[in-house]
Amino acid sequence: MLLSTSAAYYLFVADDADGPSVLATAARAATAEPKKAGPAIPVLATAAISGDIGVYLTGLGSVAAANHVVVKSRVEGQLMKVHFTEGQFVRAGELLAEIDARPYQVEVAKAEGQLLRDEALLKNAIADIERYRALSQQHSVSQQLLSTQEAVVAQHEGTVRSDRAQLEHARLNLAYSRISAPISGRVGLRQLDAGNIVSTGDAGALLTITQVEPIAAVFSIPQDHVPAVLKKLRAGEQLTVQAYDREQKIKLADGRLLSVDNQIDAATGTLKCKAVFENHDGALFPNQFINARLLLDLKRGVTLVPGAAVQRGAEQATFVYVVGAAGSADAAVEIRTVTLGTAEGGWVEIASGLASGELVVLEGVDRLASGSKVAVQMKGQLQAAPNTPAS
Repeated sequence: MLLSTSAAYYLFVADDADGPSVLATAARAATAEPKKAGPAIPVLATAAISGDIGVYLTGLGSVAAANHVVVKSRVEGQLMKVHFTEGQFVRAGELLAEIDARPYQVEVAKAEGQLLRDEALLKNAIADIERYRALSQQHSVSQQLLSTQEAVVAQHEGTVRSDRAQLEHARLNLAYSRISAPISGRVGLRQLDAGNIVSTGDAGALLTITQVEPIAAVFSIPQDHVPAVLKKLRAGEQLTVQAYDREQKIKLADGRLLSVDNQIDAATGTLKCKAVFENHDGALFPNQFINARLLLDLKRGVTLVPGAAVQRGAEQATFVYVVGAAGSADAAVEIRTVTLGTAEGGWVEIASGLASGELVVLEGVDRLASGSKVAVQMKGQLQAAPNTPAS
């Protein structure tokens, strides 16, 4: 009768005529093979690097022209010539349009003739006063007559001054018949064509000019970061600002922080900042929406890993899979708890728990556990974190 069995022994008990007795006990060592370890798990890994990473403040903003000028006529007349094309870049002082100047040339000639006439009268009055003074010394004329003649001279002097002002006014109107660009910038759409009559009271404009080199942008930052920004501005530091497109994928321009507003917006809890960009390539356009990134600080020589290497466990604990003895036949991974710092451009700063040069797993983590054997495939190591300013 079989009482018990095991992987290694079999015990049999039999009855005879005299009563139960042990007939035989047979033992046999098990020859079963030990359990084989599973195959190594293929993973993609990279080495943690030592590098620089920027601390950025990001805010939605819009581009604003440094100057915007609405060009109107300062005199009345027929628009004779237009010297610009729509969208053209013009320099300050460049001729844009001409108004019929003939009426103003006549006014100049008239004012010049009036001035010559009154200057001649003044010259004659001055000669008379000299004669009256000589006669007065000889007591040949009365003092009253001398005083009257002096008043005549003063009257002619006033008339000459008025004539000169009239002449300058006529010359100014003549100059206004040639409309020049007040600033350098890009010309907008043309509002009037040659042949139209223009005047100073027209509601519309001849054209508009916007200054786009340099160009400004206004954006907002959270009020919690205002003290740090103001501290650097007061210390005379120049803070870098980057302009990105709406999706924050394409960098449009690099600039610098120009100034900040004098009060925080209570409704949003943000402070408006103004940055300036050279914009030589015309990448920024007035009223364009952008994502502005203000470089507040630059951490140098910190340990960096790609963001894909960082895993999150229970209670938001962060860890990475670190590969030990990379390249050996029995390479295994261990779970290493890490403390994170700044995250920027797909890179994460490891404040503690990992050293530069150690291998971390990027792909294949879903099948890993502590001590798992892995077959490591190395990912090409990048030299620096994206969007990190040059040292």
